Amino acid sequence: MPKSGTDPVHTKAGFRTQPVLPSLSEVHRTLVVPSSASFLRKLLAFAGPGFLVAVGYMDPGNWATDLAGGSKYNYSLLSVIMISNLMAILLQALSLKLGIATGRDLAQACRDHYSRPVSFFLWFVCELAIAACDLAEIIGSAIALNLLFGIPLLVGVCITALDVLIVLFLQNKGFRYIEALVMTLIAVVGGCFAWEIIVSQPNVLGIAAGFVPTPKIVTDPGMLYIAIGILGATVMPHNLYLHSSIVQTRRYDLSAPGKREAIKFATIDSTIALMFALFINAAILIVAAATFYKRGRGDVAEIQDAYQLLSPMLGVTGASTLFALALLASGQNSTLTGTLAGQIVMEGFLNIRLRPWLRRLLTRGIAIIPAIIVTVISGEKGTTNLLVLSQVILSLQLSFAVFPLVLFTSDKLKMGEFVNGLTVKYLAWFVAIVIASLNAWLLVQTFRSWFSN
Repeated sequence: MPKSGTDPVHTKAGFRTQPVLPSLSEVHRTLVVPSSASFLRKLLAFAGPGFLVAVGYMDPGNWATDLAGGSKYNYSLLSVIMISNLMAILLQALSLKLGIATGRDLAQACRDHYSRPVSFFLWFVCELAIAACDLAEIIGSAIALNLLFGIPLLVGVCITALDVLIVLFLQNKGFRYIEALVMTLIAVVGGCFAWEIIVSQPNVLGIAAGFVPTPKIVTDPGMLYIAIGILGATVMPHNLYLHSSIVQTRRYDLSAPGKREAIKFATIDSTIALMFALFINAAILIVAAATFYKRGRGDVAEIQDAYQLLSPMLGVTGASTLFALALLASGQNSTLTGTLAGQIVMEGFLNIRLRPWLRRLLTRGIAIIPAIIVTVISGEKGTTNLLVLSQVILSLQLSFAVFPLVLFTSDKLKMGEFVNGLTVKYLAWFVAIVIASLNAWLLVQTFRSWFSN
């Protein structure tokens, strides 16, 4: 008999092996979706996974790229944030559909489809992406602690390692507790930036124009570098693995109509959550443009500088404090989903199941070591450069998750009646090729700058 949550027809036809255990087995199908409930009750039952995924789209790594984009190029890169977010909505919809339709996450599907060396390589690059994201969370939280409480950066980096205790406590309480905390912290970040926008008094017409793409984004190397950084900070590779797993925490009907309904409600949840992420990312850039670019401070790309200058430039007490509070909430939020993603990737690709506390310590150790080294050697300036670099690394890893996802969801044998339609299939491949092309350009520019120095 197939394991719980798998479709025996699709497993036999499209996959070579059965998963040993379902993804995140400790919380798999633990949240009941009432079959006879109203539309609203079902939507609320499915609400949560989308917001866990959306956290990765508003983590501290986004802040550095959004601040740099707003202070240097005004509202021009809002269009990049919007396009990146639309790409994210499409890719996350494919991810959740894969999980619901096949009963396996993206990592498990890759392990089944590819040879062992290829599967191991995909696992390795995904771990790099998780480490880069974790690095951004560590540095962002450490900077926030420094700004709010004067805690030295090096001490703050070490303190952030202790958040493993929060994750362990919440996992023992139940998956809904993790979702509730994440959604609360998202509300804190959103509320802080809604207030920042009000007091910064941005140009509404300028914002509207900023959402219209211009050729200069591609022709200006400096703007394109930040744009690709925004893309890497927005569309997160490990979130594609995460989403395909956590949608399976719901106990929905495993018949074809039941899966179709689950896909519908999970897509609504994901889209709403990612619109929140769009608002927060756009808000960071808008505040930077309205505050710094407007006053001729195009050099403000560091979070610490933004904190120091916000209140004096706006003439509003508390603007800087709210900025730092939002940063701290963002950093701590991202640690929760980073832990889950790491667990899913290791279990899915390698079939290795570690205790959550051990997995978290390994992930944290990989990220903390470079953060400590850079903090000791370069101080605040080095941490900001590391934030931007982490987002570029994420962008470079993205294709290794996107191409398998599009390939699998376009495979009739694997997906059955849930296979991508022609329009979605062509659009998804177009997005995958655009991402790969931008990454190739970034590699060429990076190597060119290395050899020219």
